[in-house]
Amino acid sequence: MSTADLKANRPLSPHLQIYRWKITMAVSIFHRITGGALYFGTLLLAWWLVALALGPGPFAFANWVLGSWIGLIVLFGYSWALIQHLLGGLRHFVWDFGYAMGKPARDRIAWANFIGSAVLTIVLWAVIWWLR
Repeated sequence: MSTADLKANRPLSPHLQIYRWKITMAVSIFHRITGGALYFGTLLLAWWLVALALGPGPFAFANWVLGSWIGLIVLFGYSWALIQHLLGGLRHFVWDFGYAMGKPARDRIAWANFIGSAVLTIVLWAVIWWLR
């Protein structure tokens, strides 16, 4: 039997269409996605800080871009990604101590991650809007 025949008869590796979605799986995927998104958001923060250092003209432009409706949506998404990733990191920190390892506790902490990130982001932006 040739190597090609052996490869053709091997089972396929499981993928997302086979797995039944669970909350812990979704939180894990979102943790990875938000980690990547934070790179982009941090570049925006660095751009804003460089514009601040360059003077009033570049800083006014950066504030105009980030203060536009699309900029505010991006900043809202960045703050949600930051909070979601932070809570996901805290979830892993709790697991490092051996807590919340059972299925019910894992599901509860995963739901708390999602709900907490949404609530904290809305509260953060409500405070920002109120102070504005």
